[in-house]
Amino acid sequence: MIVLPGSHRAAGLVDDAALVRAMLEVEVAWARVLGTSLSLGDWVPALDPVEVEAAGNPVLPLVSALRAKVSSPVHTGLTSQDVLDSALMLLARGALGQVAADLGRVGVALARLAGEHRSSVMAGRTLTQYAVPITFGLKAARWLVGVLDALDELEVVARNLPVQCGGAAGTLSRAADPVASASAFADHLGLVWPGMPWHTYRAPVTRLGDAVVRCCDALGVMAADLLTLGRPEIGEVREGFVQGRGGSSTMPQKRNPVLSVLVNSAALQAPGLGARLHLCAARAVDERPDGAWHAEWPALRALLELVVVAASQAAELVEGLEVHADVMARRAREAAPELLAERGGGDDPGSYLGAAEVFVDEALKRWEGRDVR
Repeated sequence: MIVLPGSHRAAGLVDDAALVRAMLEVEVAWARVLGTSLSLGDWVPALDPVEVEAAGNPVLPLVSALRAKVSSPVHTGLTSQDVLDSALMLLARGALGQVAADLGRVGVALARLAGEHRSSVMAGRTLTQYAVPITFGLKAARWLVGVLDALDELEVVARNLPVQCGGAAGTLSRAADPVASASAFADHLGLVWPGMPWHTYRAPVTRLGDAVVRCCDALGVMAADLLTLGRPEIGEVREGFVQGRGGSSTMPQKRNPVLSVLVNSAALQAPGLGARLHLCAARAVDERPDGAWHAEWPALRALLELVVVAASQAAELVEGLEVHADVMARRAREAAPELLAERGGGDDPGSYLGAAEVFVDEALKRWEGRDVR
């Protein structure tokens, strides 16, 4: 079976076992709302794929297994979508926490690179051609700002992940006090009660997906830049060496920039998955969708796994990055006639940096301000 390269980095966060555990957590929380305390220990049922197919979703087989194990009332008043949507929000919370931690590592490494190389002159390039001189510190600072923006957005989304609680058709018709029950349900799960069910209003999912896609965008720009700068004919950066990584099946001399390639790959995959979430949201008809909801689960889980893996790979990539400032400086000197043409020529690229160092310092101030919050 072909798996996502690096999927071990997301082990236990969004896989089938994690989803079943999250659904159980949801059922236990609702039982508490009903006045029942369930003690399940480490019990996690193995769901039969045939039964999942027969039900159209994994909740009914789970509830059947749960009812066979305990005598207390469970699931009363909920619907399958309440359980699965809430469980997916729990998975998202865990995934976003891991992503935030790894983006923090990326930020630390980029801030270090920006500071160390705030004056390291290199050729600026626009539309693949030489432009004017910049510094590698400025390039790292731009990557850092993208990561900071992604972190800020992920934190807002993570704080507002909503519980789903609507019953058969979004009215919680079997609850004596629907709003109080839904609020208590949210509290037990550490989620937010948004004020009404969102069975066919999928903005919570698309907001989550958009934040994840933008995170992959920020990491993808960095990875794509590093792939260009790491080409042998440029040689201004190189991934750190790790024994056994980057080999070729046929060319023994190669040391492929595997982490950059994989992060770049994630950035190329994420928008399509995010677009699928929007397509599903636009087709969430009636009071419960007839397939759009079902198409949403795999896209959301794939997107969460993708960003967890990419953020972890990106952290390792920038922490071990080799920066060849001497190569950058030599190339800038050699290309001085082109790089300095805007102001009529010259031979010292370092004298023509404008506000590059100022911009680096501003990015570092923002990072340091975040770091002390």
